[in-house]
Amino acid sequence: MPARYPYDDAPATEQTFRHLAVTRAGRERDALREELVEAWLPMARRLAGRFRHKGESMEDLVQVAALGLIKAVERYDPDRGAFACYAVPTITGELRRHFRDHSWDVHVPRRVQELRNRVRSVRQDLMNRPDHPAEPDLEEIAAQAGLTLPEVHHGMEAWDRNSSLSLDADTAQHGDGFTLADTLGQTDPGYDLATDREAAREGLARLSERERRILYLRFFEEMPQSQIAEEIGVSQMHVSRLILRSCARVREYSRAGEPHSPAPGRRSGRPCATDSTPPHTKDPGTVPTPRGATKTRP
Repeated sequence: MPARYPYDDAPATEQTFRHLAVTRAGRERDALREELVEAWLPMARRLAGRFRHKGESMEDLVQVAALGLIKAVERYDPDRGAFACYAVPTITGELRRHFRDHSWDVHVPRRVQELRNRVRSVRQDLMNRPDHPAEPDLEEIAAQAGLTLPEVHHGMEAWDRNSSLSLDADTAQHGDGFTLADTLGQTDPGYDLATDREAAREGLARLSERERRILYLRFFEEMPQSQIAEEIGVSQMHVSRLILRSCARVREYSRAGEPHSPAPGRRSGRPCATDSTPPHTKDPGTVPTPRGATKTRP
């Protein structure tokens, strides 16, 4: 009496499976496995067709189903019943796993996905009843599914959230090319500027009046060093050294918050180039030149 199969597209491959089970790895085993996969591939295509309305192409679904079929052929034990009874849940599980892990643009916890599927299934069952209104309420869905209202809310929120919108998509309330990206804010550079100013405040306060004036003329008035030298009455090289030293001191205070230690050999009673009054000045109208000579300001 010929064997009966639960599916119309289930070929008679019992003997091939038993031959595969006793065949060691090699070319013969690979040929037997390929023969079995080709024989059962129509059933895999049929199972993939059940998921064709969920946003994936049929070609991709057939590939996923074929992968599940290969796993079923490898793991099947002929002594545990018909192959179709083992292959169908294996292929279906592979398809569902594909939708769970790869069809969501944003990763969603598995619990939320299960709630979504449960709520959708119960809602569809209630709507298919002839004596039921078109749209069941949340309390009825919760009672029918055995879920709480918060769980139903989570499932409803994830209903159509497996795909995301592009930032270039037009918004519904604007018809003039206003995209979703236009609604996103940008980082205000003023925050970083305020932070930098606060960090430099202590260091600037510890500089001499002349050093602060040089930094102001250079970085706020954007004056060249040669013009600053004429304004202050020193050489351009000296202005460059003062700028470098002043910036280093401000940076040191902003990082450590500790006072700048004087240079070795310098004492508090000796004048330095950072003092507000130039050294060796006989009267307020004269300032030193780079070679130590004096020059009277006009």
